[in-house]
Amino acid sequence: MSPMREPTVVGVPNFNAAEDAAALRGAMKGLGTDEQTIIDILTSRSNEQRQAISKAFTHEYGRDIIEDLKSELGGHFEDVIIALMMPPAEYLCRELNNCMEGLGTDEDVLVEILCTRTKPEIAEIVDTYEKLYNRPLAEHMCSETTGDFRRLLTLIVTSVRQGARDEEAGVDPARAADAAQQLYDAGEAKWGTDEEIFNKILAHESFAQLRLIFEEYKNLSGRTIEQAIKAEVGGELKEALSAIVECVENSAAWFATRLRAAMQGLGADDRTLIRIIVSRSEIDLGAIKTEYERLYDKTLESEVRGETSGDYKRALVALLGPA
Repeated sequence: MSPMREPTVVGVPNFNAAEDAAALRGAMKGLGTDEQTIIDILTSRSNEQRQAISKAFTHEYGRDIIEDLKSELGGHFEDVIIALMMPPAEYLCRELNNCMEGLGTDEDVLVEILCTRTKPEIAEIVDTYEKLYNRPLAEHMCSETTGDFRRLLTLIVTSVRQGARDEEAGVDPARAADAAQQLYDAGEAKWGTDEEIFNKILAHESFAQLRLIFEEYKNLSGRTIEQAIKAEVGGELKEALSAIVECVENSAAWFATRLRAAMQGLGADDRTLIRIIVSRSEIDLGAIKTEYERLYDKTLESEVRGETSGDYKRALVALLGPA
């Protein structure tokens, strides 16, 4: 099963950046703001089209569209729109930086962004982070995390340099069997667990190769790699390794559980809600909606409507696309 590409946002045909820029300028000029026009345009254009609108806006009016939007909008609605206007890698880098700055680090965000992306996506994040913050992502993460969890994340962001997890390279059954044996020897077959081996293989291999390794593992040990990780590994490392495994097997279901968690309990975790809906909208948000309904017997749209309101709600629902 290849990763399900099922975007809800695909851009519009016959796109005209100058026309969109003019409509957005009109929506923000003068008294009051026409939020519906902003929603209609920006939630239906692809990120590439939004970048073109941004250039056209500066070219025509000598203004920065993000600054104009920030001055006109507020609250979580503003957060959604600004997230949509950033190039995807830049948006994720800002989210990574935010989760590490200040007191304490939000490990869940590190896992969500770094353990679920393919190598080419990680490579772009690594390059963009250094450009934005003038320090390597690996170095910033090392100062904010500890132990095996830190080693895993560092391997993920540094192994892209060695051409690891190359999705295009195809799979190698012989190497998969060997890796499965290494995982078995490092965990179930011995007293205590050698986390280093788990880290090395799960950080390094492509999702397609990992899928094969996990099948081999099951043939070899009679239980799934998830069961092994839950039994052998603890703490943050368990969450991170489990995220990789679940995304290899069904990334849409993994993101559906993250969205569910963001909407459970008192008050929504709006930042996570926005980040997943925006960052997956051109990848697999359609598949995430399907998995959400399968897992929870409720549509993602009805849950989002129940947790949000106003223009914020309208923007998120527009990104979710038709039911």
